[in-house]
Amino acid sequence: MELQGSTTAAGYRFAIIVSRFNEEITEGLLTGARAALESAQVRADDMTVVRVPGAFEIPITARRLADTGRFDAVICLGCVIKGETMHFEYIASAVSQGIMDVGTATGIPVTFGVLTTLTDEQAAVRAAAGVENKGREAALAAVEMATLCRHIGEAGLHEH
Repeated sequence: MELQGSTTAAGYRFAIIVSRFNEEITEGLLTGARAALESAQVRADDMTVVRVPGAFEIPITARRLADTGRFDAVICLGCVIKGETMHFEYIASAVSQGIMDVGTATGIPVTFGVLTTLTDEQAAVRAAAGVENKGREAALAAVEMATLCRHIGEAGLHEH
């Protein structure tokens, strides 16, 4: 037996968390994520966008959304750009660990579309329209993982 996710997810429901901090970047990520979901046949009504103040607030929001049972996957979008203090390292580490913890604790796929860049220019490149858009990549991973998780359930590979 071999299982893998699909590139289409009609009828699946996705939450998209987007940070307002570095909004000029995160809006580009959101645009990429929405476009990727639309290309995967996800209806606009099956996408819920949730805005949070900054990247640090993403994990708790992801947990609350995953716990509702309403979503097949949660997509996390944010941007942390290195400054002159240690703040960047602490935030980037906490957010990435927190996002991973939500997925493993809930069994709901939670994808990582949080940019952690050294410069504004690097962030802009990763949020621009096109195949390199990291919001797009996070949404495509969410589609694949949501459909894979359903396939695993349908294959009868449940815990005993």
